[in-house]
Amino acid sequence: MIHYYASFENPLTFYVQIQMTFEVAADATQALELQLPAWRPGRYELQNFAQKLQHVVVEDAASGEPLPSRKLTKDRWQVTEVAGRTVRVRYNFYAHQMDAGGSWLDETQLYLNPVQAFMYIEGREKEMCQLTLDLPESWQLACGLPQSGPSTLQAQSFDHLADSPLIASPTLQYRNYEVNGLPFYIWIQGECPVDWAHLVEDFRAFSAEQLALFGSFPAQDYHFLNQILPYKHYHGVEHLNSTVIMLGPAELLMTEGLYKELLGVSCHELFHAWNIKSIRPAEMQPYDYARENYFRTCFIAEGITTYYGEYLLARAGVRTAEQYFQELNIVLRKHFDDYGRYHLSVADASMDLWLDGYKPGIPDRKVSVYHKGALVALLLDLTLRQLSGHKRSLDDVMRRLWEDFGKTGVGYTEDDYIRIVQEVAGRDMQAYFDKFIYGTAALEDPLNRVLGFVGCRLRIEENASTSEGMYGFRAAVRNERTLVTDILPDAPAALALTVDDEIVAVNGRRVDMNLHNLLSDGATQHDVTVFRQNRLLTVPLVADAGQRFWQKITIEKLSTTTPEQQASFQQWLKQEF
Repeated sequence: MIHYYASFENPLTFYVQIQMTFEVAADATQALELQLPAWRPGRYELQNFAQKLQHVVVEDAASGEPLPSRKLTKDRWQVTEVAGRTVRVRYNFYAHQMDAGGSWLDETQLYLNPVQAFMYIEGREKEMCQLTLDLPESWQLACGLPQSGPSTLQAQSFDHLADSPLIASPTLQYRNYEVNGLPFYIWIQGECPVDWAHLVEDFRAFSAEQLALFGSFPAQDYHFLNQILPYKHYHGVEHLNSTVIMLGPAELLMTEGLYKELLGVSCHELFHAWNIKSIRPAEMQPYDYARENYFRTCFIAEGITTYYGEYLLARAGVRTAEQYFQELNIVLRKHFDDYGRYHLSVADASMDLWLDGYKPGIPDRKVSVYHKGALVALLLDLTLRQLSGHKRSLDDVMRRLWEDFGKTGVGYTEDDYIRIVQEVAGRDMQAYFDKFIYGTAALEDPLNRVLGFVGCRLRIEENASTSEGMYGFRAAVRNERTLVTDILPDAPAALALTVDDEIVAVNGRRVDMNLHNLLSDGATQHDVTVFRQNRLLTVPLVADAGQRFWQKITIEKLSTTTPEQQASFQQWLKQEF
C-alpha cells in the first residue's frame, strides 16, 4: 500500500505539507522513478503541476537519512539505493487555485485535487493507496473515496485517488437523496442561501432521468462537491463518483440566472460519470499522466455530454421547452459566431485541445468540440428518431457504448462509434461522419431539416448592429479606448481594419462610447479614423449591399404544425408542444 499524508502548519501561506511513504522489496534491483501528473483528466492540456511543488526531499523513513535522487524531467524524479527500505517523499504543495480543477487552502477550508498534489511510483500505479488528512476536529470531510477513519480515505489505485477531490471545512452543508437505492450527496461550501427542498427535488429528477437512460450506474454513490464563491465564477470538472462545481456570486445562487447554471453544469457533470469516466476512448485506457493523451473523439466525450446536459433537464421536467431553447440558442450563437468552423473539423479539434483548445487562439482557426459537438449530437439524435419513427435515438447509441465499453472497461475507438451509430440507424451513416465530424460542412440546412420533424425550425435574423451586421467587425471599450476585437475574413471591415485598431473618429466625429450611433446614420460608407501601431490613419468602410454578417440564429417552434410534428416533439422532449 502507498501511504499519503497531508497537513498544514499555516494556512495563510497556502502551502500544504505532503508526505508519501512506501516500502521497497529487499530484492529490488532497479531505481525508482516518481512521477507527478502533468495534466488532469477533464482538461486535455498540459498544466505542469510541478510548478506548485517546493522543497522535495526523499529519505529513509526509519532513519531520516537522505536517499540519492535526481530530477529526470520537470516532473519526474529517480531514486536509488532503495532496496529493503521504507521510503518517505515529502514536499510542500501550493494550494492557491480556486477553480474546479484546482486546490485551495486557507483558514476556512482545505480543498484538494489529488491529481495535482500527489506523485505516483512508475509501475506501481495499481497498488492500493491510503490518504490521511491532519484536520481540526471540528472540520467535516466531503469526498467520493470511502473512509476507513474520521480523516482517512482509501483508494483502490492511484487512478482512484487522483480522481477523487475533497473538501474539508467546518462549514460544509449537505443533503442526500436516493434514486433506485443509489445514494447521492449534495455538498455546499460557502455562505449562500439554499432552498434545499427545491434543490433536492430538481437534482433527483435529472438523476432519475439519467439512470433510466443507462439502466445502471458505474459507482456505488455520487457526490456533488459545490464551491459557492462570493464572486462571479462558473466551472465544473467530472470524476467517476463525484464532481467539483464552482459558482458565484453566492448570494445569487437561488436566483433564476445562477440556479439554471447550477442545474445545467450538475446535469452535465453527472452524465460524465458514464460518458468519459466509464465509456472511455481506447487512447486513455489507462491514462498516461506524464504526457499528452491524444484522442479524436472528444466530440463524443464533451459534445454529446453538452447536448444531454441541457436536453435531459427538459426531458426530466426541470426545464420548460422554452428554457431549454434559450440554452440551446447560446450554443447556436457560440458556434455560428466563430468562423473557425469553416477551417477545422470537430474530430481534428479534439486533437487540438492539447494545442490551444482552452484559449481564444488566432482568429478563425478552430471549432469548439463542446458547441459543434453538441449540435452534431442534436442532429444525430433527431436523424435517428426520424429514420425510426422514434423507435431508436441517440439514447440507444449511448446504451450500447455503456454496455459494450463502459461496463467492460474496454476503450472504444472511432470505428466502434461509427459502427454502433450505423447499427442503431439501420443504414449507412458515413455521409454524416464525412460532412459533420471529419469535414466542415455547414449545419444550418441539416439542422433546420431535422428540427422540422419535431415542429421546430432555425430562425435567422439580421444583425441590427451596423458594425457587426453591415461591416463585419466588433469593437469593445477598454480603458476608455474603442478597440477592434474581431473581424470576419470575408467582410468589408477586413479590407480596411485590423484587430487592435483604436477607433477614434467616424466621418470626422470623435468616438466616445458612441460608435454604434455614429455608424447607424443610414449610410453605406463611412470614413473611420484609427490609431494603428501608434500611427493615425483614416480608412474607408464600404458596405457590400448583398451581404449581412453575424446573423442571429435561434430555434423556435413552427407557427403551423401537424399532429405528427407535435407528437414527435412530445416524444423527443417529453413535454407538450
